Amino acid sequence: MDLPNDYFERVYAGVLGKIIGVYLGRPFEGWTHERILQELGEIWYYVHDRLNKPLIVTDDDISGTFTFLRALPEHGNQLTITPEQIGDTWLNNIIENKSILWWGGMGTSTEHTAYLRLKAGIPAPYSGCEAMNSKVVAEQIGAQIFIDGWAMVVPNQPTLAAELARKAGSVSHDGEALYGAQALAAMESAAFGESSLDRLLDIALGTIPAESTIATMIRELRALRKRESDWRKAFAWLKEHYGYDRYYGGCHMVPNHGLIILSLLWGEDDFQKTQMICNTCGWDTDCNAGNVGCLMGVKNGLRGLVAGPDWRGPVADRLYLPAADGGRAISDALLESLHIVNIARALQGTPALQPKGGARFHFSLPGSVQGWMAAPESVGANLLRVENAASPFTAGERCLALHYQHLAPGCRARAATATFTPLQALRMPGYDLTASPTLYPGQTVEAELMADMGNINPVTVQLFLQAYAPDGATLTRQEGPSTVLAAGEKAELCWNITQEHYHPIAEVGIEIIGENSASGILYVNRVAWSGVPEVVLIDEHSCNAPAARLPWVNAMDWEMSNGWDPLWMIQNRGRGMVIQGTQDWQEYTATADLLPHLCAEFGLAVHVQGLRRYYALLGCPREGKMRLVKRYDGDETILAEIPVEWVFDRVYSFSLQTAGDNIRAEVSGLGILEARDSTLLRGAVGLITAEGRVHVKRAAIHP
Repeated sequence: MDLPNDYFERVYAGVLGKIIGVYLGRPFEGWTHERILQELGEIWYYVHDRLNKPLIVTDDDISGTFTFLRALPEHGNQLTITPEQIGDTWLNNIIENKSILWWGGMGTSTEHTAYLRLKAGIPAPYSGCEAMNSKVVAEQIGAQIFIDGWAMVVPNQPTLAAELARKAGSVSHDGEALYGAQALAAMESAAFGESSLDRLLDIALGTIPAESTIATMIRELRALRKRESDWRKAFAWLKEHYGYDRYYGGCHMVPNHGLIILSLLWGEDDFQKTQMICNTCGWDTDCNAGNVGCLMGVKNGLRGLVAGPDWRGPVADRLYLPAADGGRAISDALLESLHIVNIARALQGTPALQPKGGARFHFSLPGSVQGWMAAPESVGANLLRVENAASPFTAGERCLALHYQHLAPGCRARAATATFTPLQALRMPGYDLTASPTLYPGQTVEAELMADMGNINPVTVQLFLQAYAPDGATLTRQEGPSTVLAAGEKAELCWNITQEHYHPIAEVGIEIIGENSASGILYVNRVAWSGVPEVVLIDEHSCNAPAARLPWVNAMDWEMSNGWDPLWMIQNRGRGMVIQGTQDWQEYTATADLLPHLCAEFGLAVHVQGLRRYYALLGCPREGKMRLVKRYDGDETILAEIPVEWVFDRVYSFSLQTAGDNIRAEVSGLGILEARDSTLLRGAVGLITAEGRVHVKRAAIHP
């Protein structure tokens, strides 16, 4: 089946609806209906500020949804994907006790229970089955909250969407939880072409057993809607017949699926009212509102999101995806939508979509700003407003418009977007944000700009970035190239980033400097960067610089620093790793100076694509070997090895170089290993230890 003509935009609306719903419901997640009414009233708009909480947060509903869908590209984008393969993606991307899941313990958190089964070698779907984990644990809500992406990659194919939902959900769930996930996925897939809620509910019911509790509840709610117009009375009925008191566990599927159906039936096809009902009722507010938001976004498109108050402005497309792939953690709704679209295109054998030559920021859909916002000082002085606009570069396209006004001498209007964990997110409550920067020294930033034809005064336009200061708590500014633009003039600014001592780059931005109270519009067509970083990631200058450890994704038991070593890696059992970089890096050389204190293995990894996909040069003191290995999911292949007698408490210089399918590994003074393998052609860098402690003296990457 061909993809709809408006497919990209519908997916984007679905992703926006998902994150808006999550951000709306998250501040009071788990509250009762009575408490919500007493303390907040009906939820017609964001209430985070009333509860002194941030709006943009890490949340399992978002990170699980977009991370678990990576199972498709990780396994060749095949519709024949199996639950076992999806479980492998869990193990490749989830950092135990740190990322994505609610780590509530065996028998309490369904996802944590399933993860422990997977880790113990029990493959999906057995990892999530009722016989293994009990009916109560298996029927909690998670199968539903993570399912939206699986529906969006198969538009107008509800039966297939339900099948994918069952496969993905069975990694951790069973029974009624799977039926709820199947029903919702079928509705979301069908919503790309079907606008009638009644028809969508018919389609959903056609994908699950008629005698199931989920199906029975849906039928009863539909019948209730015909005789009862008040959603409050409908919720009282739902609570009496399918409430939490009837279903055990922390967050059961049945009551919360009922709330989704109720809010849709009584929401009158209005995004704001549907969200109000869903959130005011209580229970698992962020999960339910996220699913409802995605379905409404897909069904009604972007127009449905702008029919009421400004849902999109405060969000500015921003979202976080903490996982082993730290370079994907700082993301946005348009970027994740493009990933979904390109999975769907791959499933159909169609080349990937690459707007504006594959630019990181392309602003291609209405309203998209991709995290670009006016700096607080520009907002406070009313100097700058950011919006998406019709492009003056190419007819029919979109771009970013920076509206500046009253730029007197000394006034600078600035807009920027995050390239790493924002300062305000360092102490964010709730789920951890493990991340690596997306921009590094040695890479080249390009920005394509144009001054509006109506501008009266020329202005100076300059690139800038802000990086973390050594203290890890403040930012330092670095200025890039600039140009003067008069009305109608275009320019492309190129900047090769350099830093004497590397600290993670937190944001990149554009600054407008004017005189004579200059006012006008600067258009930004695209912002991109490319190239392999050339940077020392950690060294002796990092010993007393907390910022140097911020960008390492920590997938080991313990990491610490002291006055003479920038990083100690400690792993109690098995193999642990710290990772930095993005999966765009290819054909580079990584180096590391490592001191093994007591360990079974230590080494350097390249082309890291998760916790179980990488090449590594390993020192193996117990076995007296130096090895070049390929780790790929559950398999590890020795590509080359030689005997080496390792000595503890001695520094060894490791080097791993890749060029195409050629891999060259060396430990200075001990030997060289070479191999050819084309399985992993890109990825981040990692430092490894197993069952012991290793001191990191220095690590670097260069072309």
